Amino acid sequence: MLDELLARFQARDRLALARLLTLVARGEQLEAIRAALSPKNETTPVVAITGNAGVGKSTLVGKLAEVLRAEGKSVAILACDPQSPLTGGALLGDRARMPTHPEDPGLYIRSLAAPSGHQAVAQHVDLMIRMVAQFGFDVIVVETVGAGQGDIAVRELADVVVLLVQPESGDDLQWEKAGLLEIADVVVIHKADLPGAERLESQVRELLSLPGCREIAVLRVSSAKQTGLTELWSTIASCPRRSTLIEPDGQVLLRHAQQVLAERFQDRAGSVGHVVDRWKRHELDVTQAADELLHVLAR
Repeated sequence: MLDELLARFQARDRLALARLLTLVARGEQLEAIRAALSPKNETTPVVAITGNAGVGKSTLVGKLAEVLRAEGKSVAILACDPQSPLTGGALLGDRARMPTHPEDPGLYIRSLAAPSGHQAVAQHVDLMIRMVAQFGFDVIVVETVGAGQGDIAVRELADVVVLLVQPESGDDLQWEKAGLLEIADVVVIHKADLPGAERLESQVRELLSLPGCREIAVLRVSSAKQTGLTELWSTIASCPRRSTLIEPDGQVLLRHAQQVLAERFQDRAGSVGHVVDRWKRHELDVTQAADELLHVLAR
């Protein structure tokens, strides 16, 4: 059955894609599916939309998808929803605020259940990203559930991270220590038609001007008024890819280790890749992954 699904997937059968995503969401046949996929398509941009609950992520993602479709780009949206305590599935709140055009082959929306404790993203979403990229979508958008200050795992999944904030959110004293602000490539003052948008923008810009902060674009966007959406996509498209950005030294070490070891110890390339994949899935922290790489070399 899996072989048939994979063959249909390769033939761009959307039902096969949906069923394979369901298998991955359940944690079934992961290695077989991973092995059947081509290497990650680095040319397909992955955009993460994150922010606190209620900031309007789903609404913005839907409007952004409309902008991309108007430009002729196909879009796959992986929308992480809180996991239902009763069924274990996604609560489906995201899709209710997004455009639904079943007849449009250039738009694909999938709701994913994100368990608590997984930093606002669904399990195995890295593999799902590879799948929709191989399916041929031009842009992949990953929407997190309502994210807190420490929910930064999405940084390892996306080329560009867009952080949404909104006026009068009560976060005046929190920004200085917010981990989300540190991983953002673009900050969007969403619901910019509300009072307080200008004040919030000033606060964010002031914090981003502190010593040690890298340059980050700050935009005002209103999905309700449909303003700033085209500028937002232009800004996202112009951002450097994640692979070209300076990352924390532990992550840089692992990425370079994978490349160097794969080149110099080709017989161990599979083992090295397995360790790095486990690190990307957050099954290992940086120290554990480095130890595993040393063990691979020792063998």
